Amino acid sequence: MADLSVLSVRNRYFDDLFNTPDLAWMGQNTNHIPAHPAVTAAMVGSIEKGEFNAYAPPLGFEDLRAAIVEDFGIPGLEALVTEGGVNALALICRARAKPGTTFVTTDPTWKWPCLFAEQQGAEVVQLPIYGPETDYKLTPDLLRAHIDERCAILYVVDPNNPLGVTYTREEITAFAAIAAEHGALLVHDCTYRDFAEDHTPAVAVDTENCICSLSFSKWLGLAGMRIGGLIGTPGLIAELAAVSTSVLGGNVVAQRGAMAGLKVKSEWMAEVRRIDRANKEKIKASAEAIGLTVPVWPSHGNFLVLETSATGVSPEAIVEAARLDGVMIRQGAYHTAAFGDRFIKVSTTVPEDWADKLATKLADYVETARGLSDVPALF
Repeated sequence: MADLSVLSVRNRYFDDLFNTPDLAWMGQNTNHIPAHPAVTAAMVGSIEKGEFNAYAPPLGFEDLRAAIVEDFGIPGLEALVTEGGVNALALICRARAKPGTTFVTTDPTWKWPCLFAEQQGAEVVQLPIYGPETDYKLTPDLLRAHIDERCAILYVVDPNNPLGVTYTREEITAFAAIAAEHGALLVHDCTYRDFAEDHTPAVAVDTENCICSLSFSKWLGLAGMRIGGLIGTPGLIAELAAVSTSVLGGNVVAQRGAMAGLKVKSEWMAEVRRIDRANKEKIKASAEAIGLTVPVWPSHGNFLVLETSATGVSPEAIVEAARLDGVMIRQGAYHTAAFGDRFIKVSTTVPEDWADKLATKLADYVETARGLSDVPALF
């Protein structure tokens, strides 16, 4: 049973962060680059028209559903709009994860789908990829060694959060084939695909046995609006929609913003990626100057992993030192118990002055961390 006192501490932690004036949010991969005017105008216009007084269609606005399919470029598929990408993944686990089945993924991975699978009674099997021996990636050989007929869901985050590795078309094709051989659904979490080079969604290589999840939190900056979705065959979407709890639809205002964002996506992402690349370069340089290492370069996500072992201080102490100076970054333990003591993660789709502050003061944070004897609970 969940401990309310622990949940309350976690809630207060994030409430305090949210209410910290001028906080530099650089730990949740959220996008804080000022929004495209067309997106802001669409959401403000929706509010001014009072559209929030009514429920949205249960699968999402038809124009948005069509635009999502067009954005993926694979005709014949259907989209389901959800309240954030996390709810899309929870929906899949509700439908497919059962007692006696396994949920196979990597270590590190994004932690919450693992929790959802466990809540449904499935066993979570995590395959270690943090190291040069696998090039920090899942390999077909590693997958074959740990998957069996019990597998209901193969969950691949691509680009991987937190590592930033991405997979080739050949690798995705191999994963899809292995999943199909074992009767498993390949769930391809494409949250960060817009930051990757040459990204191949799994539904492009196998439309029958793969589904992709998506989010508008990271590329478009709508994290607080809670909008994401799934794209797959009409049959898969129907199966998942049948067990959805979002029977009254998603956020109306967010959907208007998402539609506007897809219309300006090419223009918008060119600028976002320019800022993201520049921020990564300066943070990498400052980290390496003080002995931290960047194991995955380039990162195909809007974030970087910085290995901290050479500093002699814990990732948690560095995170707390940054927080005391108004900068939120993430400790590795958020993502992985096995490898979390090795790194911190830094988000890079942020105003350039935030990245400048972190780059300039990273050495100071490490020194401050050396003197911290009592680091509070981090989440």
